Amino acid sequence: MSETTARKFTLLPMLGHTKGKRSAVTCALKCDNACSGDVCNTSSNSYFRDIASATMSRRAALGFGAAGALAVVLGSAITSAEPAVAGGPGLAPAAKEGFAKAKLKFTPIAPVDAAVDAVTVPEGFTWQPVIRWGDPIFNGAPDFDLNNQTAAAQEKQFGYNCDYTDILEIPNTKGRRAVLFANHEYTNDGIMFPPSMPAADVRAVGQAAHGLSVVELERKNKNKPWTYVKGAPLNRRLLNNTVYELTGPAAGSELVKTVKDRDGRFIKGTLGNCAGGTTPWGTILSGEENFNGYFRSPGTSAYDKRYGLTDKATARQWEIDDERFDTRKPGYENEANRFGYIVEVDPFDPTSTPKKHSSLGRFKHEGANVIIAESGHVVAYSGDDERFDYLYKFVSKDKYIEGNRQHNMTLLSAGNLYVARFTGNSADFKASEVPADGAFDGTGEWLALVENGVSAVPEMTVEQVLVYTRVAADKVGPTKMDRAEDVEPSLHTGKVYVACTNNSNRGVGSNEAANEVNPRNENRDGHIVEITETGDQTSTAFTWNLLMVCGDPATDKFTYFSGFPVDKVSPISCPDNLAFDSVGNLWISTDGAPAGIGKADGLFKVTLEGAERGKVEQFLAVPKEGETCGPIIHDDERTVFVAVQHPGEEGSFEKQSSFFPDYVKEGATPARGEARAPRPSVIQVFRTDA
Repeated sequence: MSETTARKFTLLPMLGHTKGKRSAVTCALKCDNACSGDVCNTSSNSYFRDIASATMSRRAALGFGAAGALAVVLGSAITSAEPAVAGGPGLAPAAKEGFAKAKLKFTPIAPVDAAVDAVTVPEGFTWQPVIRWGDPIFNGAPDFDLNNQTAAAQEKQFGYNCDYTDILEIPNTKGRRAVLFANHEYTNDGIMFPPSMPAADVRAVGQAAHGLSVVELERKNKNKPWTYVKGAPLNRRLLNNTVYELTGPAAGSELVKTVKDRDGRFIKGTLGNCAGGTTPWGTILSGEENFNGYFRSPGTSAYDKRYGLTDKATARQWEIDDERFDTRKPGYENEANRFGYIVEVDPFDPTSTPKKHSSLGRFKHEGANVIIAESGHVVAYSGDDERFDYLYKFVSKDKYIEGNRQHNMTLLSAGNLYVARFTGNSADFKASEVPADGAFDGTGEWLALVENGVSAVPEMTVEQVLVYTRVAADKVGPTKMDRAEDVEPSLHTGKVYVACTNNSNRGVGSNEAANEVNPRNENRDGHIVEITETGDQTSTAFTWNLLMVCGDPATDKFTYFSGFPVDKVSPISCPDNLAFDSVGNLWISTDGAPAGIGKADGLFKVTLEGAERGKVEQFLAVPKEGETCGPIIHDDERTVFVAVQHPGEEGSFEKQSSFFPDYVKEGATPARGEARAPRPSVIQVFRTDA
């Protein structure tokens, strides 16, 4: 593929094969056309076992005494303010009283047509950007100039395609100062750069637009919107030349050494960052997801195939300028093994070295989210965002110590790693039908991959398990899931929610067919799994049920919302990122969306308990061809934040498909000769009425 062809993305294997609003361009750039290739997981493990037993009891999660430490001084990052009572079953008081008493009142919006180039919010609310691609964040950084972009400028500006976000208040600032974290998942050269721009410059600016950003915010008071502060002391860009420390058993292993890092301990850059999480000690976690598309590799080994690494020119062709992105070259055979981890960043120390944690395993991490078990151990959940891949859990070796931040920042470096196996309890399960007992549910177990510092996988060392985690998991027989993306534990109840975005290949050809935890063949709309650990979060047993099977009840033959009337929910498809408000309601952002709905992606609130459990209400919709990412729910301030990713993805530089967020006038086109492009942004939505 020539450089010109690569830039214009004329080779789009998914063209004509996507449905709804999903763009073939997004498939090419975000995940290297994963759905057009063979399924990576061809293992024959027993992925699911239906059993014909009596209805199994559903135990409520125990409370989490140590979880009270989660309400750290950086409190705006933790929305679930009241943990459950230690040693007692059931919901925390805030959850019992609050699900029907939401602080953020709104009238749900109607679904918005996918062709609308606008942010749609409820009546009484408005929106504005917090920060946009290209906004200068350092003193001396130039203002964004679409026609005169340079790598040096982009390194000092906010990156492209922000995904995970969080806002942490800076202590002792009376709520007037905060720090924003955002990661930058991927770029779209075809709409970012003028055709006359030299290809080498395109590659250099594209690299600089990846990575992570930390930016200080300010506001006059809690009733005013945030603005970012150029030149603030905490502002930081983490780029492809930023050095990350590899921690855990894989650090120093022969599997991660290269000619430029003969010790195997320090890695340049982070790639394909998707969702993330915020720790109780105030650091940020970010998941390296679709890293495979950045490397040209032999593609012949079982390991390469299991991770989707191939011998073809990459879309961005960084391998032309930096040979480490070509693992066929001597000395760089292990470079791809240095990506696919959970990254930890301290947003309050711009001189700190970020970390990549091998103990949480290497796969296409959507993100990682942490909760403190009653025992004091830290537990992190993570999904592998690939069709027919798995759900994982990490349990720290050491315990959380309240107030000892330095110690707590080591907790993700050592511990046990598990992968999930689900079992259904319905003897009469049929695809796309609610079981006779009225619910999709059952039991499960966490299968050990690494335990007490020792490999639990036959014929694999600990280092091999943590570098080739997918291969190790295949050997122990976990359940193949429909793209387990964001995984969020509720700090109110301890229950864990898994967003399974979709899997259109389920039940197609020789691929695994539907089962009770993935109940629909050709699953284009996704579903949400709810897990209750049996005991505290360190348990190796759990019960589970499905909160919802997504879709549009008006057109889909089969949807399910925990028994809530399907004609009274907002249609929802392709759940991706999850968040909670202060009283325990679940919020869902969508990606790819409404495959069967044909509507814009959006943000949705879901009631989790009581008579309205399963009720879905749409809060906002994002612009044409955009995706909703990184939701932050500050309902006590009547404010919601989302990252709007890849708006106008299908346009070209000469004919842009969106002008978000810099509309001349809502729905208007720019003046003749005015060069503009869509700019992925973090936006805030806030109430304007009394």
